[in-house]
Amino acid sequence: MRVLVVEDETDLARTLEKTLEEEEFAVDLAADGEDGLFKMTEVAYDAVILDLMLPRGDGWSLLRGLRQAGRRTPVLIVTARDAIEDRVRGLDLGADDYLTKPFALAELVARIRALIRRASGDPAPTLVIGDVTIDTAARKVRCGGSPIELTAREYTLLELLARHRGVLLTRSTIWEHIYDEADDTASNVVDVYVSALRRKLGRDLIQTRRGHGYMIDV
Repeated sequence: MRVLVVEDETDLARTLEKTLEEEEFAVDLAADGEDGLFKMTEVAYDAVILDLMLPRGDGWSLLRGLRQAGRRTPVLIVTARDAIEDRVRGLDLGADDYLTKPFALAELVARIRALIRRASGDPAPTLVIGDVTIDTAARKVRCGGSPIELTAREYTLLELLARHRGVLLTRSTIWEHIYDEADDTASNVVDVYVSALRRKLGRDLIQTRRGHGYMIDV
């Protein structure tokens, strides 16, 4: 899953980036409002972590611009502003959650996972597709009751397809959700991961729409 962190405090931004990458998220950074709004409206992120006090545009303006652009990306505000009126303003402008600094990194990760689950329409932490069970909190997969070892990218692709069950995802869309902007990996690597998942979980789980992409339709 791909996350954008809009934060002008360099040390905090790098800490969030490292923490999220350790949890196998693809992470992009934006250090000001102008860059943040551009990325938020041009890339289909799975979630955005947004500071309120930014140079070149504040977080409230970014939220307004994101929602006016028709983007439904889940947004977690992370800020030192803890007044009730600030919380109310942020939520009323379209934020999905609000976390005040300082905070525990584990809580931030848990909140991001919860936002992504709710946005997919399935807030439960466990996804069940036929004989396949996906524990999104522990990032573990079982097939027919047996544990299945997946690489980080294989797991991310499986969860992405499972959360968009019944929806055809193009190779480019998949690539954009599992890699960050700094990664120059060829998009055809998606086919390699799909093949690996089929070997481990059965050939019928992921369907191919030749010339278009992949989907889980179970």
